[in-house]
Amino acid sequence: MRYLAIAFSLLLLGGDVYAQSTGTARLKDLVVLEGAVPVQLTGYGLVVGLDRTGDRVRGRRGAPHTVQSITNMLQAFGITVDPALLSARNAAAVMVTATMDPFSGPGGQLDVTVSALGDAKSLSGGVLLQTPLLNPITGQAHVMAQGPVSTGTVMAASLGASARTGPTNTGRVPGGGLVMAGTAATVTGTDLGLVLKQPDFTNATAVAEAVNGLLPGSATVVHAGLIRVDASGDENGAVGLMAKLEALNVTVDVPARIVINERTGTIVAGGNVRISEVMVTYGGLVIATQVEPFVSQPAPLSNGQTVAGATGRAGVEQEIAQSVVLQPNTDVAELAAALNELGLAARDVISIFQAIDRAGALQGELVIL
Repeated sequence: MRYLAIAFSLLLLGGDVYAQSTGTARLKDLVVLEGAVPVQLTGYGLVVGLDRTGDRVRGRRGAPHTVQSITNMLQAFGITVDPALLSARNAAAVMVTATMDPFSGPGGQLDVTVSALGDAKSLSGGVLLQTPLLNPITGQAHVMAQGPVSTGTVMAASLGASARTGPTNTGRVPGGGLVMAGTAATVTGTDLGLVLKQPDFTNATAVAEAVNGLLPGSATVVHAGLIRVDASGDENGAVGLMAKLEALNVTVDVPARIVINERTGTIVAGGNVRISEVMVTYGGLVIATQVEPFVSQPAPLSNGQTVAGATGRAGVEQEIAQSVVLQPNTDVAELAAALNELGLAARDVISIFQAIDRAGALQGELVIL
Protein backbone atom coordinates (compact mmCIF):
# COMPACT_ATOMS: atom_id res chain seq x y z
CA MET A 1 0.00 0.00 0.00
CA ARG A 2 1.27 3.42 -0.86
CA TYR A 3 0.91 5.93 1.96
CA LEU A 4 2.24 8.93 0.07
CA ALA A 5 0.58 10.06 -3.13
CA ILE A 6 2.62 11.85 -5.74
CA ALA A 7 3.19 15.56 -5.01
CA PHE A 8 4.72 16.70 -8.29
CA SER A 9 4.20 20.45 -8.51
CA LEU A 10 5.27 22.28 -11.67
CA LEU A 11 5.41 26.04 -11.88
CA LEU A 12 5.61 26.74 -15.59
CA LEU A 13 7.59 29.93 -15.88
CA GLY A 14 7.35 32.24 -18.83
CA GLY A 15 3.87 31.36 -20.09
CA ASP A 16 2.91 28.42 -22.33
CA VAL A 17 4.88 25.29 -21.40
CA TYR A 18 5.10 24.11 -25.00
CA ALA A 19 6.61 27.12 -26.70
CA GLN A 20 7.37 30.07 -24.47
CA SER A 21 10.83 30.69 -23.02
CA THR A 22 10.55 34.44 -22.46
CA GLY A 23 8.63 36.74 -20.17
CA THR A 24 8.16 40.42 -19.40
CA ALA A 25 9.37 42.08 -16.22
CA ARG A 26 9.85 45.58 -14.91
CA LEU A 27 13.41 46.83 -14.95
CA LYS A 28 13.25 47.52 -11.20
CA ASP A 29 12.68 43.79 -10.60
CA LEU A 30 15.71 42.80 -12.67
CA VAL A 31 18.49 45.13 -11.52
CA VAL A 32 19.95 46.86 -8.50
CA LEU A 33 22.14 49.96 -8.45
CA GLU A 34 25.86 49.32 -8.45
CA GLY A 35 27.22 49.93 -4.97
CA ALA A 36 23.81 49.77 -3.29
CA VAL A 37 24.50 46.51 -1.47
CA PRO A 38 22.00 45.33 1.19
CA VAL A 39 23.56 45.18 4.65
CA GLN A 40 23.41 41.86 6.53
CA LEU A 41 23.17 42.37 10.28
CA THR A 42 23.68 39.95 13.16
CA GLY A 43 23.07 40.16 16.90
CA TYR A 44 22.97 38.06 20.05
CA GLY A 45 19.96 38.28 22.35
CA LEU A 46 17.55 36.63 24.76
CA VAL A 47 14.03 35.36 24.24
CA VAL A 48 11.94 35.23 27.42
CA GLY A 49 8.41 34.21 28.30
CA LEU A 50 8.75 30.60 27.13
CA ASP A 51 6.66 27.83 28.70
CA ARG A 52 9.58 25.82 30.12
CA THR A 53 10.89 25.21 26.61
CA GLY A 54 14.01 27.37 26.89
CA ASP A 55 17.68 26.49 27.47
CA ARG A 56 18.70 24.24 30.34
CA VAL A 57 20.85 26.26 32.70
CA ARG A 58 21.99 23.68 35.23
CA GLY A 59 24.31 20.70 35.03
CA ARG A 60 27.10 19.85 32.60
CA ARG A 61 24.65 19.68 29.69
CA GLY A 62 23.29 23.14 30.33
CA ALA A 63 23.88 26.35 28.39
CA PRO A 64 26.37 28.51 30.37
CA HIS A 65 26.11 31.40 27.90
CA THR A 66 22.40 31.68 28.68
CA VAL A 67 23.11 31.85 32.42
CA GLN A 68 25.72 34.56 31.87
CA SER A 69 23.38 36.52 29.59
CA ILE A 70 20.54 36.47 32.12
CA THR A 71 22.94 37.50 34.89
CA ASN A 72 24.29 40.42 32.85
CA MET A 73 20.77 41.55 31.95
CA LEU A 74 19.65 41.53 35.59
CA GLN A 75 22.76 43.44 36.68
CA ALA A 76 21.88 46.15 34.17
CA PHE A 77 18.68 46.64 36.19
CA GLY A 78 20.54 46.66 39.51
CA ILE A 79 19.71 43.06 40.44
CA THR A 80 22.55 40.76 41.53
CA VAL A 81 21.99 37.00 41.20
CA ASP A 82 24.39 34.13 41.87
CA PRO A 83 24.67 32.27 38.51
CA ALA A 84 25.04 28.96 40.38
CA LEU A 85 21.53 29.36 41.79
CA LEU A 86 19.93 30.50 38.56
CA SER A 87 17.38 28.14 37.02
CA ALA A 88 15.15 29.54 34.31
CA ARG A 89 13.71 27.33 31.58
CA ASN A 90 11.62 30.24 30.33
CA ALA A 91 14.54 31.94 28.56
CA ALA A 92 16.70 31.04 25.57
CA ALA A 93 19.81 32.51 23.98
CA VAL A 94 19.26 33.33 20.30
CA MET A 95 21.02 34.71 17.25
CA VAL A 96 19.11 37.50 15.52
CA THR A 97 19.66 38.29 11.83
CA ALA A 98 18.24 40.80 9.38
CA THR A 99 18.97 42.34 5.98
CA MET A 100 18.72 46.12 5.75
CA ASP A 101 18.15 48.02 2.51
CA PRO A 102 21.13 50.27 1.76
CA PHE A 103 18.83 53.31 1.46
CA SER A 104 17.04 52.73 4.78
CA GLY A 105 17.13 55.67 7.19
CA PRO A 106 16.55 56.15 10.93
CA GLY A 107 12.98 55.29 11.90
CA GLY A 108 12.49 52.60 9.27
CA GLN A 109 11.32 49.13 10.25
CA LEU A 110 12.25 45.67 9.01
CA ASP A 111 11.59 42.02 9.87
CA VAL A 112 14.16 40.06 11.85
CA THR A 113 14.79 36.33 12.13
CA VAL A 114 15.41 34.67 15.49
CA SER A 115 17.17 31.29 15.84
CA ALA A 116 17.88 29.32 19.03
CA LEU A 117 21.57 29.06 19.94
CA GLY A 118 21.34 26.56 22.80
CA ASP A 119 19.21 23.50 23.48
CA ALA A 120 15.83 25.25 23.68
CA LYS A 121 12.92 23.05 22.62
CA SER A 122 10.77 25.86 21.25
CA LEU A 123 10.67 29.64 20.88
CA SER A 124 6.89 29.71 20.45
CA GLY A 125 5.22 32.31 22.64
CA GLY A 126 8.49 34.05 23.52
CA VAL A 127 9.44 37.72 23.36
CA LEU A 128 12.78 38.94 22.06
CA LEU A 129 14.41 41.45 24.38
CA GLN A 130 16.07 44.54 22.93
CA THR A 131 18.96 43.34 20.78
CA PRO A 132 21.41 45.49 18.79
CA LEU A 133 22.13 44.19 15.28
CA LEU A 134 25.66 44.91 14.12
CA ASN A 135 27.31 45.33 10.76
CA PRO A 136 30.07 42.65 10.89
CA ILE A 137 32.37 44.81 8.74
CA THR A 138 32.15 48.14 10.56
CA GLY A 139 30.90 46.93 13.96
CA GLN A 140 28.22 49.64 13.95
CA ALA A 141 24.78 48.91 15.42
CA HIS A 142 22.33 49.86 12.66
CA VAL A 143 19.17 48.23 14.05
CA MET A 144 17.55 47.57 17.43
CA ALA A 145 15.33 44.49 17.45
CA GLN A 146 12.59 43.66 19.94
CA GLY A 147 9.15 42.07 19.97
CA PRO A 148 7.10 38.83 20.12
CA VAL A 149 8.50 35.87 18.19
CA SER A 150 6.23 34.20 15.66
CA THR A 151 7.21 30.63 14.69
CA GLY A 152 4.05 29.61 12.81
CA THR A 153 4.18 26.29 14.64
CA VAL A 154 1.25 24.25 15.91
CA MET A 155 2.01 22.00 18.90
CA ALA A 156 -0.11 19.48 20.80
CA ALA A 157 0.72 17.28 23.80
CA SER A 158 -1.13 14.74 25.91
CA LEU A 159 0.07 12.25 28.55
CA GLY A 160 3.69 12.36 27.44
CA ALA A 161 2.92 12.24 23.71
CA SER A 162 3.47 15.33 21.57
CA ALA A 163 3.20 16.42 17.96
CA ARG A 164 4.12 19.56 16.08
CA THR A 165 4.14 21.06 12.61
CA GLY A 166 6.95 23.22 11.30
CA PRO A 167 10.20 24.34 12.98
CA THR A 168 9.98 25.61 16.56
CA ASN A 169 13.52 26.86 17.13
CA THR A 170 13.39 29.51 14.40
CA GLY A 171 10.94 32.39 14.18
CA ARG A 172 10.43 35.94 12.97
CA VAL A 173 9.61 39.25 14.58
CA PRO A 174 7.57 41.11 11.93
CA GLY A 175 8.53 44.78 11.95
CA GLY A 176 10.60 44.16 15.07
CA GLY A 177 13.76 45.81 13.76
CA LEU A 178 13.97 49.60 14.18
CA VAL A 179 16.62 51.29 12.04
CA MET A 180 18.78 53.53 14.25
CA ALA A 181 21.49 54.47 11.73
CA GLY A 182 21.45 54.23 7.95
CA THR A 183 24.32 53.56 5.54
CA ALA A 184 26.19 55.98 3.32
CA ALA A 185 24.59 54.75 0.07
CA THR A 186 23.73 57.63 -2.28
CA VAL A 187 22.88 58.18 -5.93
CA THR A 188 25.09 60.95 -7.31
CA GLY A 189 26.87 61.87 -10.52
CA THR A 190 25.83 61.12 -14.08
CA ASP A 191 27.06 57.51 -14.36
CA LEU A 192 24.66 54.77 -13.28
CA GLY A 193 25.62 51.13 -12.97
CA LEU A 194 22.74 48.65 -13.28
CA VAL A 195 23.65 45.24 -11.86
CA LEU A 196 21.51 42.29 -12.97
CA LYS A 197 20.31 40.16 -10.08
CA GLN A 198 20.84 37.10 -12.30
CA PRO A 199 23.65 37.76 -14.80
CA ASP A 200 22.75 36.84 -18.37
CA PHE A 201 24.09 38.25 -21.65
CA THR A 202 20.69 38.05 -23.36
CA ASN A 203 18.91 39.87 -20.56
CA ALA A 204 21.69 42.45 -20.22
CA THR A 205 21.31 43.30 -23.90
CA ALA A 206 17.52 43.50 -23.52
CA VAL A 207 17.86 45.92 -20.59
CA ALA A 208 20.27 48.13 -22.55
CA GLU A 209 17.88 48.20 -25.52
CA ALA A 210 14.98 49.20 -23.29
CA VAL A 211 17.00 52.01 -21.70
CA ASN A 212 18.20 53.23 -25.11
CA GLY A 213 14.58 53.31 -26.25
CA LEU A 214 13.92 55.91 -23.56
CA LEU A 215 17.26 57.72 -23.76
CA PRO A 216 19.02 56.85 -27.05
CA GLY A 217 22.70 56.01 -26.83
CA SER A 218 22.87 56.19 -23.04
CA ALA A 219 23.21 52.48 -22.14
CA THR A 220 26.17 50.19 -22.78
CA VAL A 221 26.53 46.53 -21.83
CA VAL A 222 29.78 46.00 -19.90
CA HIS A 223 29.30 42.27 -19.29
CA ALA A 224 26.56 39.77 -18.45
CA GLY A 225 25.84 41.38 -15.10
CA LEU A 226 26.45 45.11 -15.60
CA ILE A 227 24.97 47.87 -17.80
CA ARG A 228 26.38 51.40 -17.74
CA VAL A 229 23.93 54.28 -18.20
CA ASP A 230 24.89 57.91 -18.88
CA ALA A 231 22.40 60.07 -16.98
CA SER A 232 23.77 63.40 -18.20
CA GLY A 233 21.05 63.62 -20.87
CA ASP A 234 18.23 63.66 -18.30
CA GLU A 235 17.27 67.02 -16.87
CA ASN A 236 16.49 65.51 -13.47
CA GLY A 237 19.87 63.79 -13.12
CA ALA A 238 20.58 60.27 -11.91
CA VAL A 239 17.71 60.07 -9.42
CA GLY A 240 15.11 61.30 -11.91
CA LEU A 241 16.39 58.98 -14.63
CA MET A 242 16.35 55.98 -12.29
CA ALA A 243 12.72 56.69 -11.41
CA LYS A 244 11.84 56.58 -15.11
CA LEU A 245 13.89 53.46 -15.79
CA GLU A 246 12.26 51.44 -13.00
CA ALA A 247 8.91 51.46 -14.82
CA LEU A 248 10.33 50.14 -18.12
CA ASN A 249 9.08 46.73 -19.26
CA VAL A 250 11.84 44.43 -20.46
CA THR A 251 11.43 41.18 -22.41
CA VAL A 252 13.67 38.70 -20.60
CA ASP A 253 14.77 35.16 -21.31
CA VAL A 254 13.71 32.55 -18.76
CA PRO A 255 16.46 30.03 -17.90
CA ALA A 256 15.83 26.32 -18.37
CA ARG A 257 15.96 25.32 -14.75
CA ILE A 258 14.44 22.76 -12.37
CA VAL A 259 14.50 23.51 -8.64
CA ILE A 260 13.97 20.67 -6.18
CA ASN A 261 13.32 20.97 -2.45
CA GLU A 262 14.02 17.52 -1.03
CA ARG A 263 12.71 18.44 2.43
CA THR A 264 9.19 19.22 1.22
CA GLY A 265 9.13 17.10 -1.94
CA THR A 266 8.43 20.13 -4.14
CA ILE A 267 9.58 20.37 -7.75
CA VAL A 268 9.47 23.66 -9.67
CA ALA A 269 10.33 23.51 -13.37
CA GLY A 270 10.61 26.16 -16.05
CA GLY A 271 8.42 25.77 -19.11
CA ASN A 272 11.39 25.68 -21.50
CA VAL A 273 13.05 22.66 -19.88
CA ARG A 274 13.46 19.84 -22.39
CA ILE A 275 14.44 16.20 -21.95
CA SER A 276 16.22 14.10 -24.59
CA GLU A 277 15.13 10.57 -25.45
CA VAL A 278 15.52 8.43 -22.37
CA MET A 279 13.93 5.37 -20.75
CA VAL A 280 12.83 5.50 -17.12
CA THR A 281 12.33 2.20 -15.27
CA TYR A 282 10.82 2.12 -11.81
CA GLY A 283 10.66 -0.86 -9.47
CA GLY A 284 11.30 -1.34 -5.77
CA LEU A 285 12.28 -4.02 -3.33
CA VAL A 286 9.96 -4.22 -0.30
CA ILE A 287 11.27 -5.89 2.87
CA ALA A 288 8.78 -6.28 5.73
CA THR A 289 9.26 -7.61 9.25
CA GLN A 290 6.61 -8.18 11.89
CA VAL A 291 6.64 -9.23 15.55
CA GLU A 292 3.57 -11.01 16.96
CA PRO A 293 3.39 -11.22 20.80
CA PHE A 294 1.72 -14.19 22.50
CA VAL A 295 0.90 -15.31 26.03
CA SER A 296 0.99 -18.99 27.15
CA GLN A 297 -1.44 -19.79 29.97
CA PRO A 298 -1.02 -22.92 32.20
CA ALA A 299 -3.77 -25.51 32.46
CA PRO A 300 -6.50 -24.88 35.09
CA LEU A 301 -5.58 -25.92 38.70
CA SER A 302 -1.96 -26.59 37.68
CA ASN A 303 1.25 -25.20 39.16
CA GLY A 304 2.39 -23.74 35.81
CA GLN A 305 3.20 -20.09 35.14
CA THR A 306 1.99 -17.64 32.57
CA VAL A 307 4.71 -17.06 29.97
CA ALA A 308 4.83 -14.11 27.54
CA GLY A 309 6.75 -14.34 24.28
CA ALA A 310 6.84 -13.22 20.70
CA THR A 311 7.34 -14.71 17.25
CA GLY A 312 8.82 -12.93 14.28
CA ARG A 313 7.98 -12.96 10.60
CA ALA A 314 9.94 -11.59 7.68
CA GLY A 315 9.21 -11.37 3.98
CA VAL A 316 10.77 -9.99 0.82
CA GLU A 317 8.70 -8.84 -2.12
CA GLN A 318 10.05 -7.60 -5.45
CA GLU A 319 7.72 -5.20 -7.20
CA ILE A 320 7.25 -5.50 -10.94
CA ALA A 321 9.38 -2.91 -12.73
CA GLN A 322 7.49 -0.33 -14.79
CA SER A 323 9.03 1.50 -17.72
CA VAL A 324 8.21 4.55 -19.77
CA VAL A 325 10.12 5.90 -22.78
CA LEU A 326 10.34 9.67 -23.20
CA GLN A 327 10.61 10.93 -26.76
CA PRO A 328 13.18 13.57 -27.81
CA ASN A 329 12.45 17.14 -26.67
CA THR A 330 9.89 16.02 -24.11
CA ASP A 331 8.67 18.99 -22.04
CA VAL A 332 7.84 19.02 -18.34
CA ALA A 333 4.09 18.61 -18.88
CA GLU A 334 4.61 15.39 -20.85
CA LEU A 335 7.09 14.14 -18.26
CA ALA A 336 4.64 14.87 -15.44
CA ALA A 337 1.93 12.88 -17.25
CA ALA A 338 4.30 9.94 -17.79
CA LEU A 339 5.45 9.83 -14.17
CA ASN A 340 1.89 10.13 -12.88
CA GLU A 341 1.02 7.00 -14.85
CA LEU A 342 3.64 5.11 -12.83
CA GLY A 343 2.01 6.25 -9.56
CA LEU A 344 5.27 7.45 -8.03
CA ALA A 345 5.80 9.18 -4.72
CA ALA A 346 7.36 12.63 -4.62
CA ARG A 347 10.71 11.25 -3.43
CA ASP A 348 10.78 8.84 -6.36
CA VAL A 349 10.13 11.69 -8.81
CA ILE A 350 13.05 13.64 -7.34
CA SER A 351 15.34 10.62 -7.71
CA ILE A 352 14.26 10.20 -11.33
CA PHE A 353 15.04 13.85 -12.11
CA GLN A 354 18.49 13.42 -10.58
CA ALA A 355 19.09 10.25 -12.60
CA ILE A 356 17.95 11.92 -15.84
CA ASP A 357 20.38 14.77 -15.17
CA ARG A 358 23.22 12.31 -14.49
CA ALA A 359 22.39 10.53 -17.73
CA GLY A 360 22.92 13.79 -19.60
CA ALA A 361 19.36 13.87 -20.94
CA LEU A 362 18.20 16.94 -19.03
CA GLN A 363 18.50 20.07 -21.14
CA GLY A 364 18.57 22.57 -18.33
CA GLU A 365 20.03 23.24 -14.90
CA LEU A 366 19.08 21.11 -11.91
CA VAL A 367 19.13 22.99 -8.58
CA ILE A 368 18.66 21.04 -5.34
CA LEU A 369 17.86 23.01 -2.17
